[in-house]
Amino acid sequence: MRGRVRTGLKGWGGVGAMAAVCALVLALALLLPLARSQGDGGPGTGGSELAHAQQAAAGKACDDPAKKAHPEYQTLSPSSQDGSTIERIRARKGAQRKLWVGVDQNSYRWGYRNPNGGPGADLEGFDIDLVHRIAKDILGDPNAVLFKAIPTNQRIPAIQKGWVDMVVRTMTINCKRLDDVAFSAPYFKTGQQVLAPKSSVITGYDRTLAGKKVCVAQGSTALSQLEDDEKTKKYVAATDIKKVPNQLDCLVRLQLGEVDAVVTDGALGASQAAQDPTVELKGETPFTTEYYGVAMKSDADDLVRRVNQILVDYRKDTADGWQASYDRWLSATLDKDSAESQPPPPKYLRTS
Repeated sequence: MRGRVRTGLKGWGGVGAMAAVCALVLALALLLPLARSQGDGGPGTGGSELAHAQQAAAGKACDDPAKKAHPEYQTLSPSSQDGSTIERIRARKGAQRKLWVGVDQNSYRWGYRNPNGGPGADLEGFDIDLVHRIAKDILGDPNAVLFKAIPTNQRIPAIQKGWVDMVVRTMTINCKRLDDVAFSAPYFKTGQQVLAPKSSVITGYDRTLAGKKVCVAQGSTALSQLEDDEKTKKYVAATDIKKVPNQLDCLVRLQLGEVDAVVTDGALGASQAAQDPTVELKGETPFTTEYYGVAMKSDADDLVRRVNQILVDYRKDTADGWQASYDRWLSATLDKDSAESQPPPPKYLRTS
């Protein structure tokens, strides 16, 4: 795993660098096509129909007080036993005998292509390390992965339509999503924050956002938070919300002056602030508490249990597990003393 680490991350800050990154993302997107299954179209087709279906079903899990309070606990207990889902993955032939995983390829230090990493520009980051660990356990080869670039607003459709086996893409576990997909135990704790230029009068998720243009990714928990607060007439009610397919699009719009701020996970915002020294997180602490999990099909019980067992082992591995990956990718952007970091403690309250 350490052999995949790239160095020399110069040139990431500023509009020019980000424009180059966006061009690289577009050029390399062809290398990471979304799979089509049983005649389904790609992510641009059927998405609106699925969104309507999700909205109609939304709220079932949120009606349960326990699931609403702690969605991160709604997962199955760990197990190393194989089941039908894992058997189907292993039964793939030839070049397709890989773990199909939806990831991001432009979230700095989470899942991204290093433009200074040589001609291969391999995917790197905290999420990518976890993907390799899962592939090693299930298929015996950490590189037996078919990475598929998934926009923020297509993570759930990609799982439900079978384009991927799982999504490992800074995906927050929440009660609404529990109606649509199954999650592993949480592997990272974060929360929503505001990203804005250092010179901005915006001070955080407060009244200083009123009347401002705020960018969020479609399908994100940040968008849900803003929309909920609009309904309740909270202090951001007058905010002009700009929606984009991918979270990186918000940083580019911020750099171009098209928006005044970005609302996103603090962990992602910290990485973006590391890319561009002219922006910073506003407010000392997140205004929500959220947890990232590996998302899978709702009926893939054996895969959920297996991933949870892998996470148990990953947390315990002091040589090349969770803490080593954190030190490698995130400690420089999230805190100065990574020894204080630790993965969230799991609970397994889902029984079926």
